[in-house]
Amino acid sequence: MRHFKTISEFHAFRKLPKPHHPLLSVLDVSTVPQLDDEEPSKLLLDFYAISVKRMRNVQSSYGQHTFDFNEGILSFMAPKQVFSMAVANKEEVVEKSGWVLYIHPDFIWNTPLAKTIKQYDFWDYSLHEALFLSAKEEAIILNIILAIEQEYSSNLDRFSKPIIVSQVESLLNYADRFYHRQFLTREKGNHQVLEQVEALLREYFNSPDLIERGLPTVRYVADCLHLSPKYLSNLLRVVTGQNTQQHIHARLIAKAKEKLSTTTLTVSEIAYELGFEHLQSFSKLFKTKTNLSPLEFRASFN
Repeated sequence: MRHFKTISEFHAFRKLPKPHHPLLSVLDVSTVPQLDDEEPSKLLLDFYAISVKRMRNVQSSYGQHTFDFNEGILSFMAPKQVFSMAVANKEEVVEKSGWVLYIHPDFIWNTPLAKTIKQYDFWDYSLHEALFLSAKEEAIILNIILAIEQEYSSNLDRFSKPIIVSQVESLLNYADRFYHRQFLTREKGNHQVLEQVEALLREYFNSPDLIERGLPTVRYVADCLHLSPKYLSNLLRVVTGQNTQQHIHARLIAKAKEKLSTTTLTVSEIAYELGFEHLQSFSKLFKTKTNLSPLEFRASFN
């Protein structure tokens, strides 16, 4: 794996001109030299990468997934995330277009964006969960990037940084809006994911080895569906108003109510069977979700 701590170092490795600013770079993808066989299998960058591009016959791997950029998509990569890129078929021509924006964390240091940039969940999305842009949305994003590129290519002065940071904030806010739109417009696929989540949790809480397995985690559910935890939670929140953790709790409480109303097991035994190590944790969660203690809920059936 090749580790790049600075944007300048990455530029030199990819045979690109020196960046106009050591902490910022705006690249026209069509001008980036062809990948060669000496490219390392994995790359790790210490800076943010925002890209809107199309690349045919180029395969990118990010996390556990491989993705082809054949459509206009917007993707985000935070520092310290590993990725790789390679020519898919060496006998075919590589076609690429679009823009990539590299931002070192030091560039936004001591700005409001430094405190808010990590609040955008899409930094934790997997590559195959990238944002598919409509023509109108792509035009909006490209206009922002081109404005950043124009400022970046001009003679930098004391106004340059706040102007660029403001434009980056605008880009991130539009991306947040467009992701929300994507969750809404892919209604059929999203409801299929919801059905998969419900079936998965139903099977999990009915499994005979629940005691040994313990409570399911958000990471476990997301991994089973081949989605990142943040993407799954946001998708479910848009569709149902509840994130993944709340869905887990809802299935858990439903199972607890079933046992409290149809069995003679003690509350401690039920908590243990549901994967809780401590009775207090189970009782507190149950009361938070139902406004009744487990014993009060059971008494309501008598």
